[in-house]
Amino acid sequence: MSSAFFTRKRDELVPAPHARGPWSPDMLHGRLLGGLAARAIEERCAEPGLRFARLTVDLFRSSPMLPVTVETTLVRDGRRIRVADATISTDLGVIGRAAAVLLREGEQPGGEQGVVTPAWDAPPPSGPPVDGGVWTPPFDLWRLSGRDEPGAGRVWMRERHPLVDDEPITPFVRAALAADFASPLSNSGTDGLRFINADYTLTLARVPAGDLIGVEATGHLSADGVATGQVTLHDTAGPIGFCLVTALANAAPLGGR
Repeated sequence: MSSAFFTRKRDELVPAPHARGPWSPDMLHGRLLGGLAARAIEERCAEPGLRFARLTVDLFRSSPMLPVTVETTLVRDGRRIRVADATISTDLGVIGRAAAVLLREGEQPGGEQGVVTPAWDAPPPSGPPVDGGVWTPPFDLWRLSGRDEPGAGRVWMRERHPLVDDEPITPFVRAALAADFASPLSNSGTDGLRFINADYTLTLARVPAGDLIGVEATGHLSADGVATGQVTLHDTAGPIGFCLVTALANAAPLGGR
């Protein structure tokens, strides 16, 4: 297994060089902050029979490659719902926050649903992952649509590094890391990514089985420099959830999707 993105030193998580994001060589990648928040909330709140149904991650301040701390708060602990928050900080102050909702599993209702998201027709990848072009991602990526082609973008993703030390990545944290790719996949144009996301909200019917996660762009709207995009997440067995992002226009494009 390759080196982790963060090393624990006392109460801080110290980033490795490959924890940088694509927008700047000295900027922590937002996807990792979401992953750290998911990890911290899961450590505190996970319980058999409670399922992580939503994770909202607010990325309202970029940070250089500084040590990170994550603090959690249990907001509500009811019989059928548990709600927790996480605050992500560096020496600059608070750089992000997250909120998670866990719901109690129960008997699946009978009857047919009026709308059901179909499984996509993309088989698991068989060849080597692609390089990143302008920025080489520190995860494995297989593109099922051309980088500069119009139309819905689709990719398979697989984590290559542990998040913290040698800890295994849990299915929930794996989904939280993959969810950030909703922005480049749904908000890219044929001349590259001209929007940088401010948040993302992941919703899950179930956590992914296995280490492959498929992401398929299913919507984009933008006006006056403000965008919203959405994707469907899959594993090799079928769709598992959705992710919605909001984003701001950025003058310099970041490659193509």
